[in-house]
Amino acid sequence: MPKPHHLDEKVIQTRRDIVRMVHGAKSGHPGGSLGCTEFLITLFQNHMNYQLPFDMDGIGQDLFFLSNGHISPVFYSVLARSGFFSIKELSTFRKINSRLQGHPTTHEGLPGVRVASGSLGQGLSVAVGAALSKKLNQDSTLVYALLGDGELQEGQNWEAIMFAGGNDVDNLIVTVDYNGQQIDGATQDVLPLGNLENKFQSFGWQVLTNNRGNDLYSVKEGLENALKVAHKSKPIVIIMKTEMGNGVDFMMHSHQWHGIAPNDQQLQSALDQNPTTSLGDY
Repeated sequence: MPKPHHLDEKVIQTRRDIVRMVHGAKSGHPGGSLGCTEFLITLFQNHMNYQLPFDMDGIGQDLFFLSNGHISPVFYSVLARSGFFSIKELSTFRKINSRLQGHPTTHEGLPGVRVASGSLGQGLSVAVGAALSKKLNQDSTLVYALLGDGELQEGQNWEAIMFAGGNDVDNLIVTVDYNGQQIDGATQDVLPLGNLENKFQSFGWQVLTNNRGNDLYSVKEGLENALKVAHKSKPIVIIMKTEMGNGVDFMMHSHQWHGIAPNDQQLQSALDQNPTTSLGDY
C-alpha cells in the first residue's frame, strides 16, 4: 500500500493554520489539534464519502461528528481546506460574530458542523443516533466520530457504547484520540482509563488499534481496516495513539499545551518547524 505522500504538504499547512489561528485569537486548544492533524486530513481528503456543497441531512453520504470539540482549530482548517467554506474565514477564529467559535456550534450554519460539541461526552450519543437512523432508512453509508481519551471519563459515553453494541449499530466507526493527556495532566494521573480495548470488547464492539496515529500510512491503513469489518454486526472503534502537540517540539510530551496560545516567539518557532507550503497561509 503506497504512503499517501500527497497529504504531507496538507498536514504541514494545517499545522500552520492551527498555531496561527490560536495565536491570533490568543486562546484555543493547539495541543490536541496538532495531534489529530494526520487523522482528520486523511479522513476528509482521502477516505470519507461526502458531497459539496454541504447538506445537513447527509442522505447517501458518510457523516462525521467531532465529540472533543475543543480541537476546533484542526477541524476548521481541514474543513476549509477540503472546500466546505472559504480558507480566508479561518482568520475569524474565536472573533465576535464569527462562525468559527472556540467550540463548534450549529446556529450560525457553518458547513461541515453537524452538532455543537462544547460539552464533552455527548458526541458519541449523537453519532450512534445518526448511525441507527441510517440503518432504519436502509442507507448503507457510514457514520464516523472522533473522541478524546479524557472525555471517556464522562459516563454518557458508556451508555452510548452499551447501546451501540447491544443494538448491532455496525455502520459506526469511532476513533479515540489516545494521547494520554488532558487539561489537568496525564489521564493516568487524573482518572485512569484502564484497558480500553477490553472495555469496548466487553460491550460488543469490534476493536482495532493504531499505535502510530501521527503517521499518514498508519492512519489510512487503520481506516481501511475498519471498512473491512463494517456492516458485520458490531460497531467499530479504533484506539489511535497520538502525540499531543505533534509537529511542534515544545508542545509535545506534555498536557501543558492542551489549551494555551503561543506567544509571538513561540509562534515563529512553530512556523519554522512547519515551513511555508505551496498551499499558502490564509
